[in-house]
Amino acid sequence: MKTLQFREAICEAMSEEMRKDEAIYLMGEEVAEYNGAYKASKGMLDEFGAKRVIDTPISELGFAGVAIGSTMTGNRPIVEFMTFNFSLVGIDQIINNAAKIRQMSGGQINCPIVFRGPTASAGQLAATHSQAFESWFANTPGLKVVVPSNPADAKGLLKSAIRDDDPVIFMESEQMYGDKGEVPEGEYLIPLGVADIKRKGTDVTIVSFGKIIKEAYKAAEELAKEGIECEIIDLRTVRPMDHDAILESVKKTNRLVVLEEAWPFGNVATEITYQVQSQIFDYLDAPIIKINTADTPAPYSPVLLKEWLPDSEDVIKAVKKVMYKD
Repeated sequence: MKTLQFREAICEAMSEEMRKDEAIYLMGEEVAEYNGAYKASKGMLDEFGAKRVIDTPISELGFAGVAIGSTMTGNRPIVEFMTFNFSLVGIDQIINNAAKIRQMSGGQINCPIVFRGPTASAGQLAATHSQAFESWFANTPGLKVVVPSNPADAKGLLKSAIRDDDPVIFMESEQMYGDKGEVPEGEYLIPLGVADIKRKGTDVTIVSFGKIIKEAYKAAEELAKEGIECEIIDLRTVRPMDHDAILESVKKTNRLVVLEEAWPFGNVATEITYQVQSQIFDYLDAPIIKINTADTPAPYSPVLLKEWLPDSEDVIKAVKKVMYKD
């Protein structure tokens, strides 16, 4: 094992795949000369040159369309959005072209492309730069949506995403790029659509993904001091979702809390809740609780932002409620 920052794991995954396949290239705002807005492509311009690491204009609709079109001539692009908040400018290309071209062509044309970059809040970035779009993209047939929470998963999942023949939305976090973690040496991939049990427990299942899962870890450590053992499932891939991992865990614990950094209406937690209650309702010993952000645009004030975001205290309260210990 070696220790890498999250950004280094991302860079390593892209570089390894680009060395194997000349059809792969990286494009986006500041990915080349500046080494990436968050330094996730550091050194790649020097190694691969300006034809394969391409700085783009500030025109997400334009370069998303160029990249999608290039897949139809045999390329496998990686497109970096400086933030997925900016992907809204290019969402027509993603939803109406990348996601649909296989179906509309009767299976004759694939679109092997990865759209990657940071999602959700990252401190005082205010309402238009703090949005989580996982559920938006996961609502679209034809797209796969991946949200890693640590460097090892990021590398293994990104390599699988780059090799996938379908379009993949790969969502990171500005607040995770400096996170360090152990990453396996040598070649390894993590298959898309497979969740991971990060912590085993017997009393309640907590399902989460992305950077907010750290609040679940904090809560579980505190709850363990009171004799409550939480099982934590990291989805890793939102679509396709590993329903079986969730269902098997809830069959064991009989209680479920879902933690997600997203607005409460129509999100990933809503889908999980439906699947569990529709398939294993008789195993539940308490109503499912989902924890989300407040149902407002993200505030700028740090005091209000703290109230807006879910945290470990919210998780502890929810766990105690489903345990009837509140």
